[in-house]
Amino acid sequence: MRAGPSQEEIRRHNLGALLRHVHLGGPTSRAELTSRMGLNRSTIMALTADLTAAGLVREELPRVTGRAGRPSLVVRPESAKVYVFAFDAGVDRLRAARVGLGGVILDRREADRERGPFSLDGDVATLVSFARQMQRKTRDDTVCVGAAAAFPGGIGNPGGVVRFAPNMGASDVPLGEELARRLGLGLPVTVGNDANLAALAEQSRGVGVGSRDLIYLHGDVGIGGGVIVGGQLLGGHQGYGGEVGHMVVNPGGRPCGCGSRGCLEAEVGERALLEQAGRFGGGKIGREAVRAIVDAADRGDVMVQESLGHVGDWLGFGVANLVNIFNPEIVVFGGMLREIYLGAAARVRSRITLTALAAARENLRLRTSALGDDVLLVGAAELAFSHVLADPLEALARVGS
Repeated sequence: MRAGPSQEEIRRHNLGALLRHVHLGGPTSRAELTSRMGLNRSTIMALTADLTAAGLVREELPRVTGRAGRPSLVVRPESAKVYVFAFDAGVDRLRAARVGLGGVILDRREADRERGPFSLDGDVATLVSFARQMQRKTRDDTVCVGAAAAFPGGIGNPGGVVRFAPNMGASDVPLGEELARRLGLGLPVTVGNDANLAALAEQSRGVGVGSRDLIYLHGDVGIGGGVIVGGQLLGGHQGYGGEVGHMVVNPGGRPCGCGSRGCLEAEVGERALLEQAGRFGGGKIGREAVRAIVDAADRGDVMVQESLGHVGDWLGFGVANLVNIFNPEIVVFGGMLREIYLGAAARVRSRITLTALAAARENLRLRTSALGDDVLLVGAAELAFSHVLADPLEALARVGS
């Protein structure tokens, strides 16, 4: 029989829990922390003292108080001093950000990327150069406590190796290892599937805050999905769960880059929409091309309206399948799918109504991403902070060693 947790284990757990409250909720008074965590005031005072001594939070008087008596000190994350690097390696863009504790984006860089196979040399060099540029601008009293990257593909479990990414021409790429080696910070770089990280970002900081059952659908060239069930991200046996873009919705339909036919990605992705609208090969690609189609539909272009509705039908089929299987509280559309959903919301909702089980969809909410283009950077940052939130003092000790 395993013995109960030691006092030190309880202390470490409580330190992480308190830091998570402040990291996600922002400046919080000691009184609120006492109520939320169910601990007494002296314990909260001791925990905040430890985190303050470690340089993770600071305490100060509230700026406004409407109550009589001695005000409760406010605990704030040291956003300007404690940070992580977040990377987003996309099909069309490479992005990096320096994100402070508390989720504040302190600095960022981005560059267009020419479509083609992911280059472990060239693309990683660009991301690392962004990080070094940002690091040179930091003060001497700052500390980097982690780094993580979002990538549109299947990431091996434990993360770090991109096992497959058809739209990036990548397979078995040791992305995390190479980023860590070139950054030279003495820290591992964790890699996560982009849609999975976006789902966690929307649940923790976006439109899905408070939801324990959420599906996030991300569109760029392809379609990715992140599924959260009972508050936990669906990872699968080897970490490849949630590849909803390769769910077949139209057997014998359009060919998909994965080798199958009729996948959601093939019927709803960028190429499908451009071809339906007669605009494939017309020069514009990516978000610019999708937005142009939605704008044309808004202006009354009948052909474009019909093509957008056709794609909306297939998107509705896919969402209906997911609703029947997972019964989510909320489905969030991000990336290119944000524009497609906004342009074809009526068709998407109609198809869900016709196809999904009534009981499963009666309380369903369909929403667009609240974090917009930053969703992948926010998700990568949360992944990078996760080990700090799990054991703050141990994480800082590793950084300082």
